[in-house]
Amino acid sequence: MGVRKAKHGGILTFIFSLISILWVCPIVIVLINSFKKKSFISNEPFSIPTGKVFVGLDNYINGIEKIDFFSAFFNSLFITVGSVFVIVLCTSMCGWYITRVKNKFTSSIYYLCVFSMIVPFQMVMFTLSKIADMLKLDNPLGIILVYLGFGAGLAVFMFCGFVKSIPLEIEEAAMIDGCTPIQTYFQIVLPVLKPTCITVAILQAMWIWNDYLLPYLVLDLKKYKTIPIAIQYLKGGYGSVDMGAMMAMLILAIIPIVIFYLCCQKYIIEGVIAGAVKG
Repeated sequence: MGVRKAKHGGILTFIFSLISILWVCPIVIVLINSFKKKSFISNEPFSIPTGKVFVGLDNYINGIEKIDFFSAFFNSLFITVGSVFVIVLCTSMCGWYITRVKNKFTSSIYYLCVFSMIVPFQMVMFTLSKIADMLKLDNPLGIILVYLGFGAGLAVFMFCGFVKSIPLEIEEAAMIDGCTPIQTYFQIVLPVLKPTCITVAILQAMWIWNDYLLPYLVLDLKKYKTIPIAIQYLKGGYGSVDMGAMMAMLILAIIPIVIFYLCCQKYIIEGVIAGAVKG
């Protein structure tokens, strides 16, 4: 039996390793091509950049100058950090309230949040862009509220599931000691919710950082561009694309979110299981 399990484990390890390599290959290809001359990217996409093919950091410098990368970077950073902070704070409070206060109102909120998870964005995007324009949400602060609406469904669902696993007696003891509901939340509940908070933060950050369509529809593009939008401006007339600069900017766009993910990855499975299975 032990030999059979070891054999099956070895096969699964090989399969998952192969899948991992397939997932990493596109990123490696983009990285390699970011150091090549434009003419060699299309003709020799899989070759190693050496000799006359290698251009050093020219593509990176060129891309940064063309699209004003640092301005787009700070716009993306502000929107992502602000949106994730607001989503985690508001939805964790909402999930705690829904779980502890059981009535028709809280049940309605919960099911509306769950329902929002299955509504395709394409169904509401044109109406959303009109409403955002009317409410003057076409700026980095305004779009944070829009992201809160779209990110609330999954986050509330996960927080509700985790809060159910927290013994109610802990909160009752805090209130007996004189804590207000707000103090109970920040001093007792929020620290316990840390794994789910980090999981929600990772999932939302990966979505918001890489999102193209929502900022394109909502933001005033003459004043504010995020990285995915700015990269599109490397396209020239008649379909021409500065592939070298685009590859370089894609690598710079990937690095921050990969670092964030690697730092917090151990919490993902723990938080997802706690927020889904226990719910």
